[in-house]
Amino acid sequence: MAAKLTDAVGQQTIVDNRPGATGMIAANLVAKAPADGYTLLTAHVNSQAIAPNATSKPLYDPSRDFAYVAYFGYAPNVLVIRPSTPAKNVKELIALAKAHPGQLTYASPGVGSTNHLAGEMFRMATGVEITHIPYKGSVPAIIDLLSGQVGMNFDTLSSVAAYLQAGRMRALAITTAKRDAQLPDVPTLIELGIKNFEVTNWYGVAAPAGTPPDIVNKLNIEINRILELKDVMARFDELGTRRNPMSPEQFGAFQRAELAKYKEVVTKSGVRME
Repeated sequence: MAAKLTDAVGQQTIVDNRPGATGMIAANLVAKAPADGYTLLTAHVNSQAIAPNATSKPLYDPSRDFAYVAYFGYAPNVLVIRPSTPAKNVKELIALAKAHPGQLTYASPGVGSTNHLAGEMFRMATGVEITHIPYKGSVPAIIDLLSGQVGMNFDTLSSVAAYLQAGRMRALAITTAKRDAQLPDVPTLIELGIKNFEVTNWYGVAAPAGTPPDIVNKLNIEINRILELKDVMARFDELGTRRNPMSPEQFGAFQRAELAKYKEVVTKSGVRME
């Protein structure tokens, strides 16, 4: 996206990686940058909806301190288990968990990840007692699921697709509002009766609050145009990301809805990231 944006606006777009604190370090830098359109943020679900809710003293307000420019899309999360687990569907998994309270474990790449929050939402919605096992990244979480050290995961489809194809994992449900074309036979959790269950890893572009509307709108038009380029579409498909262009107003409303949703989850579950 950065290379394409350079061509589109005639300004060199430099990617400045600022890792740490699930994206909050980068987001804080952009929140305090001049509102001139020259400093942008790769905004994502962790930095803009989950982490600020799970931190006692957030560094910024994810709604007030940003102008939401353009939405790239999302990566679906999938409820996966080992083939040897004696549950062929979600109903049987719930029954298994209720028969053995606290013994069924679920992995995540870390506290506050969408995998973790999906597990908490599942636990609260179904009344099962399952135990969260956080890892330092997706790879070790997957390794332990494959080896039988943990029982389930709500990982991104892109992370587990190869294992599903090889028969080393079984997909029981997907966490999007609608079924995904890559897994057409896998039901959504909403279909299975768990209301309002939608969890995705989403990404987009935000700017500091106060960025002039004409700049925001120009960037939105160019980014949405780039999202329709064949090579960009192909690359997004490779990464397992579903494109979903939005207007700035739509993206802003979406972010606020996500923030409110995860605030409720974090408050009820007691998830903290300190």
